[in-house]
Amino acid sequence: MTQLDIVIEDERWQAHPLTRWAETGTRLALDAARVPEGYEIVVMACDDPRIAALNAEFRGKAKPTNVLSWPAHDLAPLVPGEAPAKPPPPDGFDDALGDIALSLDTLTREATEQEKPLEHHAIHLILHATLHLLGYDHETDADAALMERIETAALASIGIPDPY
Repeated sequence: MTQLDIVIEDERWQAHPLTRWAETGTRLALDAARVPEGYEIVVMACDDPRIAALNAEFRGKAKPTNVLSWPAHDLAPLVPGEAPAKPPPPDGFDDALGDIALSLDTLTREATEQEKPLEHHAIHLILHATLHLLGYDHETDADAALMERIETAALASIGIPDPY
């Protein structure tokens, strides 16, 4: 089983089943990428001011975003549109896949604007961020198409409609 370390920085997250959403989103990503369980992922639940500060620090964008991720490994494929490399197998010592941060403010606002349940949006973004931890990206059209296909199929497998 993948170990999820949930860090609640915004107490409003306590009203939501974040652990269940994170378990679902990460499992979908690992299954879709055919990566075994046994890794560690940190999920930080925060608000817009905190994620804006992180976005400014790590991406040079001083504004809130819905989700950020910090992969522990560089698994990016050499050819756009191809699947990334697999992470080193878990060995019980250094099994981190990386960290994810989610803003409740932005997630709630986007879910309302897109007329979708917060649960569906949160699971999608955790799936999306976990795919980033696994080396997937959307910098090129080919990479974006691959990532969207994986996300759409994974979400459909649990009855969540195409988020795109």
